[in-house]
Amino acid sequence: MQRIIIVMLMLVISLYGHAQTNLTLEKSKLLALQNNSNVKNSDLDLQAAHEIKKNALTNYFPNVSASALAMKAIDPLLEAHVDGGNLPVYDGNPANLGSATQFAYMPSADISMLNQIAVGNLTIEQPLYAGGKIRTGNDFSKLNITVKENQLKLSENEVLLTTEREFWQVITIQEKQKTLDNYIEFLDTLYVQVNNAYQNGLVIKNDLLKISIKQSELQVNKTQLKNGWKIALMQLCQTIGIEYSPEIVLEGNLDDYSVPETYFVHNDEVMSNRAEYRLLENSVTASKLQTKMKKGDYMPSVGVGVAGVYTDQFEDNVDGSFNGMAYASVSIPISDWWGGKHKLREMKFREEMSQNSMEDKKGMLNVQMVKGWTDLKEANDKLHLIEETLEQTTENLKVNQDSYNNGLIQLSDLLEARALKAETEDKLIEVKSQYKVAVTNYLQVTGR
Repeated sequence: MQRIIIVMLMLVISLYGHAQTNLTLEKSKLLALQNNSNVKNSDLDLQAAHEIKKNALTNYFPNVSASALAMKAIDPLLEAHVDGGNLPVYDGNPANLGSATQFAYMPSADISMLNQIAVGNLTIEQPLYAGGKIRTGNDFSKLNITVKENQLKLSENEVLLTTEREFWQVITIQEKQKTLDNYIEFLDTLYVQVNNAYQNGLVIKNDLLKISIKQSELQVNKTQLKNGWKIALMQLCQTIGIEYSPEIVLEGNLDDYSVPETYFVHNDEVMSNRAEYRLLENSVTASKLQTKMKKGDYMPSVGVGVAGVYTDQFEDNVDGSFNGMAYASVSIPISDWWGGKHKLREMKFREEMSQNSMEDKKGMLNVQMVKGWTDLKEANDKLHLIEETLEQTTENLKVNQDSYNNGLIQLSDLLEARALKAETEDKLIEVKSQYKVAVTNYLQVTGR
């Protein structure tokens, strides 16, 4: 009984360890946004931009600085010798100063100072006006956050489109495997029929060889599809940031789609929704802020502040001293304006260049949206065309099958008809996958 329980536990663990994982397209996209390194880096870049904004905000506050110095010299830095002698005693009458009759003796003395000292300094300075550079710097930091948000959106769009393309690639291979299995099943059935006819002397051996050759060819195709499926699934797992497992099963329906008109929008209505367009606007704004920042270099700077200094020589019976002051400062660049006016003109020209580039690239974005719609319509037309072709090849196979059964055509004609149907089925699977990706691409280039 213990052995049975152990075997059952091992079997359960084994089955659990190889449990099937189902992935839908939406789940794959969610995993991609959570795990893809490009998206993670763009998000970290955005967080860094928020910290830059917080740092720029501190420039509105006073600048506070403190310093302290303590020293002890081997020998006093200031030494003096005062000779002693008799000093006249003043009796209050100025007439007697030159002929004093009384004296006080003053002994000689050695004076040493600055043998040890400590100095502390505290300064608080509040900028009142800095040529607008503080405000412009904060505007720059806000713009930087907007830029990083748009760049994050671009990274997400790129990863989502890549995820969808790779997801449908795996689904495409899976559907082709089903088509191939049906083809193989057809040949296996046909081989039995032809072999029976051969045993009865109704056909020659060459017919059997033709089927065998085709069966071998399909086995090679099956191996190639299996290897292609593995590589495609590994690539998808890499993109969405999960570990590859052959037990992963993708759930997707290539037949679930709507007509192109369902997704159509007018370009002018959605242009501003595109992250690329907003980045172009950010570029124009940035060029204007750069001009304002440069202009601030040539404007006066005004500030006020207070400072305090405390000094202590650590001498006996001598207290430390404190002194303080309040001040105002004005700095006016004068000679800088000689070349500065030309620099500002240059930057104004660059503002116009940035605006011109925006208009040019806006036109390119419009072309991209038109192309996205054209690709979607083209994929839809191709899809319907191949669907019609598949109906024809299916009918053609049925006719050839009946004709072969009635002895009206050769085996090679039947094999050719079946191969044509399989080829058309594969093309239809590919076009359906392309249509799915074309829909996503059109939604992205129209800012949705």
